[in-house]
Amino acid sequence: MTVLNMLTWWQWVVLAAVPPAIVVLYFLKLKRRPVEVPSTYLWLRSIEDLHVNTIWQRLRRSLLLMLQLLLILLAVLALLRPGWRGTHLTGNRFIFLIDNSASMRATDVKPTRLDEAKRQARQLIDAMTSGDVAMIVSFADTARVEQMFTDSRSHLREALDNIEPTDRPTSLLEALKVAAGLANPGRTGEDASRDVLVAEAMPAKVLIFSDGKFPSVTGFSLGNLDPEYMPIGDPGAVNVGITAFSIRRNEAHPEQLQAFARLENFGTRPVSVSLELRSGNQLLDADKVQLDPEQARGVAFDLGTIEQGVLKLSARTDDVLAADDTAWAVINAPRHARVLLVTPGVEPLELALATQAARELADVTVQGPEFLTTNVYRQQAATGQYDLIIYDRCRPEQMPQANTFWIGAVPPVDGWKADQRVNLPQILDTDPSHPIMQWLNLDRVVIADGTPLELPLGGTVLIDSHVGPLFAIASRGTFEDAVLGFVFIGQQAGKDKKPEQYVGTNWPIRASFPLFVLNVLHYLGGGRTTIGGENVRPGQPVVMECPARNKKVDVLTPTGQTVRVEPTSQDKINFAATDQLGVYELRAGGKPVRQFAVNLFQPLESNIPPIPEIQIGHVEIAGQSNWEVTRREIWKTLLILGLVVLCVEWYTYNRRVAW
Repeated sequence: MTVLNMLTWWQWVVLAAVPPAIVVLYFLKLKRRPVEVPSTYLWLRSIEDLHVNTIWQRLRRSLLLMLQLLLILLAVLALLRPGWRGTHLTGNRFIFLIDNSASMRATDVKPTRLDEAKRQARQLIDAMTSGDVAMIVSFADTARVEQMFTDSRSHLREALDNIEPTDRPTSLLEALKVAAGLANPGRTGEDASRDVLVAEAMPAKVLIFSDGKFPSVTGFSLGNLDPEYMPIGDPGAVNVGITAFSIRRNEAHPEQLQAFARLENFGTRPVSVSLELRSGNQLLDADKVQLDPEQARGVAFDLGTIEQGVLKLSARTDDVLAADDTAWAVINAPRHARVLLVTPGVEPLELALATQAARELADVTVQGPEFLTTNVYRQQAATGQYDLIIYDRCRPEQMPQANTFWIGAVPPVDGWKADQRVNLPQILDTDPSHPIMQWLNLDRVVIADGTPLELPLGGTVLIDSHVGPLFAIASRGTFEDAVLGFVFIGQQAGKDKKPEQYVGTNWPIRASFPLFVLNVLHYLGGGRTTIGGENVRPGQPVVMECPARNKKVDVLTPTGQTVRVEPTSQDKINFAATDQLGVYELRAGGKPVRQFAVNLFQPLESNIPPIPEIQIGHVEIAGQSNWEVTRREIWKTLLILGLVVLCVEWYTYNRRVAW
């Protein structure tokens, strides 16, 4: 509480003399004029006053005196103009975007970052004035409208309190599309079904409460949106996380299994991490890992001849984010993936698919490009007869009901596009956290030529070069499409203009190539449901074979909840409620038949120091540590109270006179 001096010193002296003067008036006695009357019986009080010779009397309790002093006190307080500092919102239409992704569970800000974001948003809701309206949207990799536009601050506070944390990764795009649909007329975005359209422009201020752990938003126009970004979190926060955990066969002893984990230290000081690997309640192995600042390190565990079970890896890190300190992997009963390779002839890939390790994962059928025009292919592709179809330098007219891997071609799907061919593109970066790219070393891989790729929104770049993405993957409903922007064996015109074969890359002669093919079979072919189980990211849909016909199919979540799932017409199980980390169990007829694990495995979420500024389209938005400060005064309220006191005093006086 602060005050402002509105009077000079002599004016305060005059004002200070008023209360004593009022009190003195109540000490004075009325001076009576002597009058002779026949009897003094009815004038006792007049006679009592005549018995006192002084002009003063004893001060009695008086309601009028208290009211008059209170009136003067309120006037003095109003002249002092008391007030306090508070936040100020400019505008009258606000959209609160609250990040509830996995990184917002961090406890560097007590109790959590999400709670701090909600606290700050609540302060701004309290600062709204009459006529202001606001809505609340929570977002992780998807957006959810918690409260539509309203001027009711109680409804906004209730919606804010109902936002729960998630283990999902973060994407700001979906939340911005919701906001843009409410502020920009006719805005449809990429998916019009997710936008709310307005006929007239309704500009709004977008208040983003997040730690900024999401990719920069590209290709988006703010239009009538005025964004402000409030970073949540301690810039000095440190974290160590498990960014990969999988199971492979031991190369030296194929009958045995090995578990591989990847740990990353995202902090600026060295740490020591204790690891425990368990199967149920049984401790299988333990290790201690030293990590330098910003270092990543792999750890291997020998498992022996385990045929089925759930493995849990725990890291004791004592950091501020617990979601990435535990990982799960599942070993299910063996099931061969059904793979179709359509190629004019690519010896390196065919050899890699014919190895013993590959044959243990998948049954591979090889066909030429002419097979794509047959009715047999159309029926098999439409009914989901294959788990994975590999298209080498060819493509069908329609996409199949299967995962796909494209080599030297792009799918006939909106969003995919290949640019002009470039000679000798240089590999700059890979995504080692993705299951397809795990444990791959591409340092000595040379590419003769390649076509940079343009991928759909939400796609992931797996291999990036100095000319653009050369390998990427994107979802297509419940399926995924992986596209390689260069070929292993290609054709070009020779000197006599006849086609000649040429080697597109030296990758097939590197040690990482057979492992790459096995990763593709594991991730896209469904071989991951046998040895290593399915490693699914939070929110990612899972497609599985229906285990049995005419039986009830349920999924048991990590929290013990049972979810009923209806098979598709192709006898597939599509399950999308993968929000929780842990192990899910598929049951048919009440009996368990398969399991899969959901893990965070998001380096961007684990690298938790908040981003100081974010980028939306071509606009860079710096984070604000404080909102605009304004002074809130109550002198008007004090004057109104003074008027009320004056009315009460006037009423009291007139009532006494009437008596």
